[in-house]
Amino acid sequence: RGMQTAATRGMQTAATRGMQTATRGMQTAATRGMQTAATRGMQTSARRGMQTAARPPGAPTTPVSTGTTIIAVEFDGGVVIASDSRVSAGQAIGNRVMNKLIPLHGRIVCALSGSAADAQAIADIVSYQLELHSVELGQAPRVRAAAAMVQNITYKHKEDLLAHLIVAGWDPRHRGQVYVTLGGMLVRQPFAVGGSGSVYIYGYVDSAFKPGMSRAECVKFVINAVTLAMGRDGSSGGVVHVAIITDSGTEYTIILPHDLPQFHCE
Repeated sequence: RGMQTAATRGMQTAATRGMQTATRGMQTAATRGMQTAATRGMQTSARRGMQTAARPPGAPTTPVSTGTTIIAVEFDGGVVIASDSRVSAGQAIGNRVMNKLIPLHGRIVCALSGSAADAQAIADIVSYQLELHSVELGQAPRVRAAAAMVQNITYKHKEDLLAHLIVAGWDPRHRGQVYVTLGGMLVRQPFAVGGSGSVYIYGYVDSAFKPGMSRAECVKFVINAVTLAMGRDGSSGGVVHVAIITDSGTEYTIILPHDLPQFHCE
């Protein structure tokens, strides 16, 4: 009986202590959880308050978007690539005369659209990689190699970057080429359009494009297309930048607003 009593008391004591310890653990965890939730809530409220205070009166509460119009077309001796010059942030204009035609190498140019910061970062990285690539090859890189570099960066970071680059250029093997890299794809096309203004000119480019156009016809084609987009798209405007890429090099031209063609009784 003495042994049974001692054993029973020991078991009861151990069970009581275990329950008390478990209760303390639950209370501690609940207290910590409440404290953590309260701290996070205070931090979130403070952060939102700072953001609200930093935002000027009347500023949009939604993330700003960017817009542009870019276009490129192949002809027998090379390519013509063009863009508008307006950099927008929502309803605000950040820059009226930005050149969105960025040289990647001697006869390779890309046109930027989307987030200006993302697109410029991609262009800078690819330009540096092409410089190293040309040193390794001992000759100028191919246009497709430049487009493939843009594609790799765009696809790898497609969840983080908001940018679409049209890559155009000339090389001795395939002559004039135009590549689309939207969303990480790599497609060669006889002509390509991009940016927010492109949705307004698909009908025009589909009807006006003809295979085998001359250099002069291609220049007129891209200028008309960008001008029409600028007339309809509030995120496109300014001047028209044009680059003509052939075996002899790259020729840049700026078309001022008073020299642009007139449409729909402007």
